[in-house]
Amino acid sequence: MITFLIAIAALVLGYFLYGKFIDTYFGADRNRKTPAISQADGIDYKVLSPWRIFIIQFLNIAGLGPIFGAVLGAAYGPVAYVWIVLGCIFMGAAHDYMSGMLSIRNGGKSLPDIVGQYLGKNVRRLMVFFTGILLMAVGASFVNGPAGLLANLTDSNMQIWLYVVFGYYIIATMLPIDKIIGKIYPFMGAALLFMAVGIGIMLLIKGFSGEVQMVELTAETFRNYRNNASEYMIIPTLFIVISCGAISGFHATQSPMMARCMSNEKYGRPIFYGAMIAEGIVACIWATAAMAFFNGPEGLNLANADGATPAIIVDKICNSWLGSAGAVIAIIGVVVCPITSGDTAFRSLRLIFADALNYDQKPIKNRLLICIPIFVLAYILCNVSFSTLWNYVGIGNQVLATITLWTCATYFASVNKSHWLMSLPATFLTFICTCFFLVAPVKDGGLNLSPEIGYIAGGVVAATILAIFLRYATRQGSR
Repeated sequence: MITFLIAIAALVLGYFLYGKFIDTYFGADRNRKTPAISQADGIDYKVLSPWRIFIIQFLNIAGLGPIFGAVLGAAYGPVAYVWIVLGCIFMGAAHDYMSGMLSIRNGGKSLPDIVGQYLGKNVRRLMVFFTGILLMAVGASFVNGPAGLLANLTDSNMQIWLYVVFGYYIIATMLPIDKIIGKIYPFMGAALLFMAVGIGIMLLIKGFSGEVQMVELTAETFRNYRNNASEYMIIPTLFIVISCGAISGFHATQSPMMARCMSNEKYGRPIFYGAMIAEGIVACIWATAAMAFFNGPEGLNLANADGATPAIIVDKICNSWLGSAGAVIAIIGVVVCPITSGDTAFRSLRLIFADALNYDQKPIKNRLLICIPIFVLAYILCNVSFSTLWNYVGIGNQVLATITLWTCATYFASVNKSHWLMSLPATFLTFICTCFFLVAPVKDGGLNLSPEIGYIAGGVVAATILAIFLRYATRQGSR
């Protein structure tokens, strides 16, 4: 209970303290005109109210990530709290804030264009390709999942629901952002928040009454509880499994979309930094609930071994702790939350390709010309299993986050500000990603080499890239 409460308190304090520091250090200017005003087109560049943007941003970056990822991460034990809290405050929230604010400062540009602005045209071309693949994988993943669940719930043909979900995605991707996304997201956000708050309250009630025991983070419990711990090590695997609850490159593709809707830079901290803190709180709640419900991480691992997927675990917890109403909310969450990530993934993909081609998106025929090939390819990818797609989404998230962090560090160096707020997290994540590629099981996208090789090679790669960056930063400072 104490660890859980401290984790939540730390995240809230992180928003008020470090979030304020980052906002001031970046230099948010409430007198600067934003792209939503200077480039208004009524489609993608359109002023929305701050609270609505917050809800959209929260759902864009959250979906089921901070729920399923946290449940999977909880299998490693209370050490998951460390990554969620520190990662969210000092890396994830700062990463989301910077990607959004840099988009505002660069005319609402999409992530590849922002990266290209500071890391060069060749990196920009690579980013268009890499980001396109990641968003396509995310979008396709979130077609099959909801369609399959809806088919099971209604005892009907999955193919029918596949067409329904695709139909919604096409409409949401093409219409002005305030027509569907701006109108229905507040209701979807309410369902996700209600589920998290409800579980959080039940955790406190059951914890104080002694009905459940929460594992505290101590020197003794600071270890890897996961089954096959030698194969799934805390470093680097935990840092990949829990991405959305700590830091995720996918978020950097979403922040620019909301940057095109903000009327004032003063909303940057509550929207970009604040939405990520909210996601970290959701992740803490679900990681705690998963461990408490199964009487500790050992019980959670036994449930996993018996075939309990994150979806099954969430359903069991909601049914048991929230009753029939909780079951309905769980169903809404498990079906609706991935849809809210899928539609904005496709919308971001449209905007990225439009920016890359310098293709005006105000005429609907131009939007249609970009959307048709996107959805044809997405339909083909739907034949690939969700688990296969998702294995590569996880590491793709962190690679993208690494590139974004180096971009942010380069920005600070270019304006003669200390870059360490971004370059240190970028160096750490470079080590984690390199290490993961080398030591992770082959089925998860790694080479299954020894940890010693992974750690040494990861350290060398991270140190080399940092050295190259420092040379660039020194040159910038001498100008």
